[in-house]
This record gives sequence, C-alpha cells and structure tokens, in this order.
Amino acid sequence: MTKSNKAVIFVYNANSGTKNGLLDSAHKIFSPKTYECNLCDLTYGLLSENRKWKAFRKETDMEFVFLHKDDYQKNFKSKFESLYELPVILFQDNYELSLLMSNKELNEIEEVEVLIEKVKSRI
Repeated sequence: MTKSNKAVIFVYNANSGTKNGLLDSAHKIFSPKTYECNLCDLTYGLLSENRKWKAFRKETDMEFVFLHKDDYQKNFKSKFESLYELPVILFQDNYELSLLMSNKELNEIEEVEVLIEKVKSRI
C-alpha cells in the first residue's frame, strides 16, 4: 500500500537485480527487436533513466511505484498476477487495481514523449 492510497504502478517485463539489468542492456544492444519490455526501452537507456522521463516523474504529484516482474509476482501473486500481460501500467486506489495502460498499448508507443502524454491524460 502506498502512503496516499493512490498510485500509478509501472510493471516492467524484466526481473530485478544488477545481473538482470546487465543482461537486459546487452539484449537491447544485440537484439533490440526481440527485447520484451517496451516500458523499459521507453523509460531507460542502456545504463540510466531517460532524462525526459525522469523530469516528468519528478514533476508529477502522483505517486509512482516501479516494480520488476519478480517483485510484481511477489506483491500481487494471489489476485492480480495472471490478469495482465507485462509490461503494464496500473492504477491503485486504496486496495483496488485497475488497468491504466495495457501491454498492447505500451508496445505501440515508440517515443517517451507519447508515453508521458498518455500517462498525464489518464491520471
């Protein structure tokens, strides 16, 4: 549960940890077309967070929560884990989760500016 009881939850289709991060970066370099996390591609470069995304994240008043696939599976295993194909963006209001942006919609976005505008318009 977040402090404000409302949050936008970004769930990456990638596992947490340094080793996994390095493997993901290598995958982005050597086989970008087969990389399975467009949310990762949009919000992160090879080694650091996208500057435009970081600025947007810092300027918004809404709480953002970022989860990797393994963290999401641990936190939402019983009720929500199998409902959504990852990556996905969810909206949490108290104990309810709703879909803010689907995997399909995320995979159609090619620029971080488009992601930012879509998130802004829905929160």
